[in-house]
Amino acid sequence: MHYKVEINIPIFTNEVPELRELVGWDRREKDYPTLFKRCNFWAGVRNESNRLIAFGYVCGMGLEHGYMEDIIVHPEYQGQGIGVELVKELLRKSERFGLGIVTVSYEENKTNFYKKCGFTTGAGGVWQSGK
Repeated sequence: MHYKVEINIPIFTNEVPELRELVGWDRREKDYPTLFKRCNFWAGVRNESNRLIAFGYVCGMGLEHGYMEDIIVHPEYQGQGIGVELVKELLRKSERFGLGIVTVSYEENKTNFYKKCGFTTGAGGVWQSGK
């Protein structure tokens, strides 16, 4: 079955935290709905039951550079190309938005996925607060 990626799809406050939990991530409930007010745009995919099965977003200052984050696909729907389509649609929207550079951070085992999506890998670093 083919699923449609939609930019700025309406999303209920609890849907992304539930999807995050399904893939083994922290729910980060405090981020929603604030994230939708602060990011440039987001994308989502719903199944035939209208359940959110994929999500991701792009943030930035609205200048040349943005960053992509939280690319999530429900475990039951992984391996079907949904994640690649989600990322590619976010990149198309980024280009229309005027972003010439989009960066993404990911775990090393996701390198081939992001290469398939059109990213060039390179050296970088991540700073994380010691909260």
